[in-house]
Amino acid sequence: MLEHVTPADTETTSASTPAEDSGSERVELRVPSIADGKHMWTLARDSKVLDLNTSYAYLLWARDFSRTSVLATLDAEPAGFVTGYMRPDAPDTLMIWQVAVDAASRGHGLAGRMLDELADRTGAARLETTITADNEASQRLFTSFAARHGADCTHSPLFVPEDYPDGHDTEHLYEIAPLGSR
Repeated sequence: MLEHVTPADTETTSASTPAEDSGSERVELRVPSIADGKHMWTLARDSKVLDLNTSYAYLLWARDFSRTSVLATLDAEPAGFVTGYMRPDAPDTLMIWQVAVDAASRGHGLAGRMLDELADRTGAARLETTITADNEASQRLFTSFAARHGADCTHSPLFVPEDYPDGHDTEHLYEIAPLGSR
């Protein structure tokens, strides 16, 4: 899958999620800061499935697009992120670029919770993302998101191998709209 800091940016959403073994773990979903850029890069690198960008790109993302991105921590440790932006030519559309959850943090529903947080925070009427045909986990994540939000989910090829200089697989544009209340 192709796959912004002011005082207002420090607002957080916190929730407790039962641990799979025992006790409970504290999950926090928050606006990323520049200091989180390195964690986002590490999470992307360690995912082994995301297209890894330079560490500089994640620092810029954490600075310039923090309001449309989210960082999840599990017991105060970075556990996942979602990067997104509002499309300049469609300002009510949240485009999701990358979703990553640390392997040790999977099974807590973090990816879905991060997407819900961003949809709520941005007030987006539509959500878009791109997914390759072999990425079944992302397909499930976004179709489940659409169902939770009472939205239609359509997809069609957006970028085909001929568009890329490196033979990248086709990225299918998933369009989820209209976003309604859950």
